[in-house]
Amino acid sequence: MQNSDLQRLVESISIEYFDKPFIHEARFNHRLRTTGGRYLLNSHDIEINPKQYETFGIEAIVDIIKHELVHYHLHIEGKGYQHRDKDFKLLSEKVGAPRFCEMIPSIQGYKYTYTCKKCSQTFLRKRRVNTLKYKCSKCLGEIAITKVW
Repeated sequence: MQNSDLQRLVESISIEYFDKPFIHEARFNHRLRTTGGRYLLNSHDIEINPKQYETFGIEAIVDIIKHELVHYHLHIEGKGYQHRDKDFKLLSEKVGAPRFCEMIPSIQGYKYTYTCKKCSQTFLRKRRVNTLKYKCSKCLGEIAITKVW
C-alpha cells in the first residue's frame, strides 16, 4: 500500500463513518515505533505506522484510521478531542473506533520466532539462538527460525 492508497482509504472512511470530508494529508511514517498512528494538531495530518499494516493487515489499519479521524473531526469542530474527553469517548463508540491498537511483537522486545520441526511448538526470543545447540523443550525435536522481526 502506498501513501496515495492510504489517502484514498482515509477519505472514504471519513465519508462513510463520519459523513464529513477529510481534506488534509494522510501518510505512512516509518519512524513510528510504539503507536499505530497519530493525528498532528498543527497540520491536521494523520500518520500511520506501516508495520501495523504489514503485521496485522487492512483491518487493523481501518481501526487505526477511525481512531485518528475521531481526533481529527473533534479537533476541527473545537470539541474535546483527547482520550479523556466525553466527546471523544462518545464518538469513538458511535463509529466503532478502538481505544488501542494491537502491539507489534518486535515492540514487546521479541525479535525472533522459532518453531519445532516435530511438534510445531513456537518460541519467541529476544536474542538469536543456535539451532544446532538447542532443542525443543517440549519434545526435544529440532528447532528452526521461522520469522525475524
